[in-house]
Amino acid sequence: MFEHTPVLEDEIIKHLRLHRGATIVDATLGCGGHAARILEKITPGGLLIGIDHDDEAILNAKAKLKPFNAGSYKIIKANFRDIDVVLRRINIDKVDSVLFDLGVSSLQLESPTRGFGIKVNGPLDMRMDNASQLHAFWVINKYPRQRLEDIIRNYGEERYARKIARYITDERVKSTISTTSQLAGIIERAVGYRYKRLKIHPATRTFQAIRIEVNDELNALRDALGKLPKILNNGARVCVISFHSLEDRIVKILFREYSKKQIALLITKKPITASHMEILKNPRARSAKLRVAEFKGEEK
Repeated sequence: MFEHTPVLEDEIIKHLRLHRGATIVDATLGCGGHAARILEKITPGGLLIGIDHDDEAILNAKAKLKPFNAGSYKIIKANFRDIDVVLRRINIDKVDSVLFDLGVSSLQLESPTRGFGIKVNGPLDMRMDNASQLHAFWVINKYPRQRLEDIIRNYGEERYARKIARYITDERVKSTISTTSQLAGIIERAVGYRYKRLKIHPATRTFQAIRIEVNDELNALRDALGKLPKILNNGARVCVISFHSLEDRIVKILFREYSKKQIALLITKKPITASHMEILKNPRARSAKLRVAEFKGEEK
């Protein structure tokens, strides 16, 4: 079983306002770290619904949750954008709280076969769901230069998107780009000297952009958040952990819209971030931002 340290774990447990008998959705189950803590608070009598579209993560989550009563949780392979469909499938009308822990997991980043990480060489894949048709190899080798540039600029917030896209498209004419190391090397040659004073790898933002495109992450987030009012009981809490500004902006804007329409109350005016001690123990927490809203359930 892959050992994963959940981010902002105590803050999540506090803000979800868990109680015995509650029905909770962990919309990004991952390796089950948050889910295990949630189950400790809602059982006996409660139900956790874990959603993930990564087969490897689901296997790890099942191992993590094995100590709990099998009837206290349901694990479903799906994209969280279909959260309403998942609940209908298991005959659940409304739930008491929902957690979203966005982005890529340590399990995915460290796997040499998944193609998410810069430091671990692997095939250009980046699919969270291995059944998906689109993968990073196609984006890098087949997308027109302008489209590639737009993705890198918009999804990666990369100021050198034009130069990176030009280097990639020039290189793929010579030979197919098939591994993460190849792609990272091309980006380093394009803009590496400009990143010498920064703490991140020159390819970090481009890899983020390609991953978002492959998994349609931002549209999936908008879809899921848009469905929340119809699936939440009155007083339900929604916690969203994001790891980059694009995700956080979507959450902030939609939560504010719900607040203006008096559909939800903003619990966090500004996002909660990890403490210095947590960052020391888990560097991944450095960029995490937690936003929380409390919803008024729709009348039937």
